[in-house]
Formats: sequence, C-alpha cells, structure tokens
Amino acid sequence: MIRPIATVFTGTLGSRLLGFIRDAMLAALFGATAVADAFLLAFQVINVARRLVSEGSLNAAFVPAYLRIRNSTGDIAAAAFAGRALGAIGTALIGASAILALLMPQVVALLAPGFGDSATLQIAVESARLMLPYLAFAGPVAVLAAALNANGQVVFTSFSPLLFNIAMIAVIAVLLTMDGMRATTSALVLGATVGIAGCMQAAVLVFAGARTAWPLRLSFAPEIRALLGRALPGMIAQSGPQLLLVAGALVASASPAAISWLYFASRLVELPLGIVGAAAGTVLLPALSHATHNDDSAGHDTAASLALQLGLGLALPAAIGLATLAQPIVALLYERGAFSASDTAATALTLAVLATALPAHTLIKTFNASFFAREQMLTPALTTVVGLAATLVIALLVHTRFGYAGIAVAMAAGAWLTVLTLGGLLAGARALPIDRAGASKLARIVLASALMGTAIVAARAAMSDADASLLSRAVTLATLIALGLLVYAAALRLFGVVSFRIVRKAFGQAG
Repeated sequence: MIRPIATVFTGTLGSRLLGFIRDAMLAALFGATAVADAFLLAFQVINVARRLVSEGSLNAAFVPAYLRIRNSTGDIAAAAFAGRALGAIGTALIGASAILALLMPQVVALLAPGFGDSATLQIAVESARLMLPYLAFAGPVAVLAAALNANGQVVFTSFSPLLFNIAMIAVIAVLLTMDGMRATTSALVLGATVGIAGCMQAAVLVFAGARTAWPLRLSFAPEIRALLGRALPGMIAQSGPQLLLVAGALVASASPAAISWLYFASRLVELPLGIVGAAAGTVLLPALSHATHNDDSAGHDTAASLALQLGLGLALPAAIGLATLAQPIVALLYERGAFSASDTAATALTLAVLATALPAHTLIKTFNASFFAREQMLTPALTTVVGLAATLVIALLVHTRFGYAGIAVAMAAGAWLTVLTLGGLLAGARALPIDRAGASKLARIVLASALMGTAIVAARAAMSDADASLLSRAVTLATLIALGLLVYAAALRLFGVVSFRIVRKAFGQAG
C-alpha cells in the first residue's frame, strides 16, 4: 500500500511543480494582456471539460465495477468491459469535441461575454479549437488510467501527466527566445501544443494498458449506462474549484487582465489542494467505503473525524501562508518578462482572497468522500451547482464596485456556501461526528495556524526589502516559509495535537 501511495503522491507533486514552472513561463511570455486573457480562457474551458472526465470521479465509478467483474468472471471479461467503456466514452468525447469545434465561437461568447466581437474573442476561439484534441483523448486516457489503477499499475498513470507540462515548457522556452514573434502567433502555437500533448499522453497509456481494455467496442449496454450514471454527478462535484474559476472568468471577461490575474492566483492555491485531494482519494475514500459497506459506524466516525483534522491541519496553515506571503510569492514566481509589478500587486491581492477558500475546498473533498462512500453521488453535484450559482450572483453584484477583487470574494463565498451545505447535510444524517475531543483538537489546530501566521507577519515586518535581487527574495521567502513551518510544528506539539514519536514510528514502519 505504501509504495503505490508514494508513487501517486510523487507523480502528483511532480506534475504540480512542473505546472508552476509552466505558468511562470506563461506569465513571462504573455503577461496579463488581452492575448493572455484569450489564451487562458480557452485553456480553462478545455481543461475544465477534460477534468470533468479525468479527475478521479470516473476512476471511482469504474474501478469497483471492473474489479467486481474480474473477481466473478475473470480478466478477459473485465478487459472486455473496459473495452466497451473505452469505446463508449471515447466516442462520446470525440463527438463532443467535433461539435465544440463548430460551436466554439458561441461557447466562448457565452463564457466570456466581456470579449464582445473583439480580436480577443477570435484568439480565444482559434486557440480553443487547436486544444480540442486534448479533450477528445481525455476519455480514452481516463478509462485506460482507471483500468491500470484497478490492476495496481500506477506508474504510468501517475507520471504520464508530466508529459503535458514538459511539452508546454519546452515550447514556451523556445517562444521566449523568439523576440520577433507576435503574441497572437505564440498563443496559437501553444494551443496546438496543448492538443499534441493530449495525444502524447493517450499514446503512452495505450502502450501501457491496451490489454486491460480489449476488445475495443462501441457499446451502451446497461453496465456502461450504469457506469456513466454513477460517474457524471461525481465529475461535477470533483471539479468544483475549476468550475468556480470558469464562473469567475465569465464576469471577469469584462475587465482587461482580470482573467489572467484570477488564473495565476488560483494556480497557487491548487498545489496544496491537489496534495490534500490526492490523500483524500487514495486513503480516505477506501477507508470510508470499507466502513460503510461493513456497517462499521465506529470505523466510519473515526475515519471521518481524522479526515477533518487532517484536512484542516494541512489547509489552514497553507491558506495563512499563501495569504500572508502572497506578494513575495507572486513576485518571485511570476514577475519577469511581460508580467509587470502592477500585475504582481493585482495577482497577490487575488491570491490572498482566494486563499481564504482553501480550507473550504479541502473540506469539500473530505465531505464528498463521505457521500461517495455511500454511493450518494447526486448530492455533492447539486451542492456544487448551488455554489456556482451563488458565485455568479455575488460576482455580478460586486464586480462593478470592487472589480477583480470582488470576483475573487465571490469565488471564495461560493466555496464556503458549498462546504456549509455539505456539512449541514452530513450533520443532519449524523455522518459528521465532532465529539468533544475532536472539536478540541480542531480548535488547537486553528490556534497553531494563527500563531504561525503571526510569526510570519512579524518576521516579514522586521526584514528589510532594500535588496530586491532574485536570490535575496528567494532566500527571504524560503526563510519565512521555514519559520512558519517550524512555529506551526512546534505549536502542534506544544498543544498535544501530534506526537513526533508517533510520526517517527509511522515513517519507520512505512520504510
């Protein structure tokens, strides 16, 4: 168990870190311009559509069905089931991509009404069309990855996403050296790169997992319809943060550069969120599912309580760190090339606001796992839609007065409304156990996080900003982060939240 978890974690972390490098290079290439808004809007549309298919929900629905067939009738029958799923989902995604290619001007105009009939709209449309192969191959990639995961072959599924970022980084590096190339042309080149990278990822998984999904057949048999029925609501629920970003972009399209600022800020929030999400999907969901199916209420309550503590224990310090260090983080990662100091200020403010929603997004993943364990897929999807609606309404109300910052506030409010709704439903079903001991530990985690934030703010105020060299800024930021982690760890130990002896013992056993 330890080795697959470590492999998944390493692949996820590597993909996120390469994503940071990619985004830093994108900021240097485009800055926060109209071309950047167009390209990033197109990328968000395609990427969110892809994530609806491939961000774990299909895996959660596919793997139990695949294993049930394999255990009852053997590997050949399981591979045939996977082949039918691959044929149905692949055909559906390719057909949807073809339709999107035809309707892309209307889709972009709907999602970014602020673009109007400008050249920005045309760049977004052309870029999105070039990216569509990335979406078309998302179906085969998701099914093959799920089949490989079901067979314990997690290496290819964990590391194949790195190919996408590697391809993007390589092309952006070349474009940065070509001073005479127009930004519009660069956007189209990168759009084509996204499409090609999707084909590369599919090719790797076909090479690794072709035998796990064979023979390939187009079928909408009852078991395939049941698979899609279980997966579709989960797709919506699992993509909440990305859908909120699309909702924010819809309103932000009326303000130049706002889409870019929202995108670059949200990417920084996704690193800790992705790590917590991977932990929830890999560890929490199986534990809750096992306890639920075995009518082990005590085991379920223990797993759910520990999930709350783990989620907030990771998310709260990350949120406080991102909020208090937003300006130096954004400046260090993005402020170069076409990305100016004013872009840094706007992105940092956006990041500070979005960071307040990180605990909410983390708890949403934790609460969703409780519903998924009970195979109640529709409730998380409906609450996600409610959060999206709230985000749009709030953003429309405050955007005129507060601009991009108001949109960020609306996105954070939508996330918190979603988690409060989910938590209320779980509490009503007595599936959200918060006893006195658990509440006490959560309170101590909050206090430890507050002490960490206070230490970071005090230390930053005492430091001089006279030397603004890149190395000096990097050392200062690393020092502040290290100080925050040290204070947080010491506070957790002092308050009795964790025991370093137990942690050392656990790692010793893992090794």
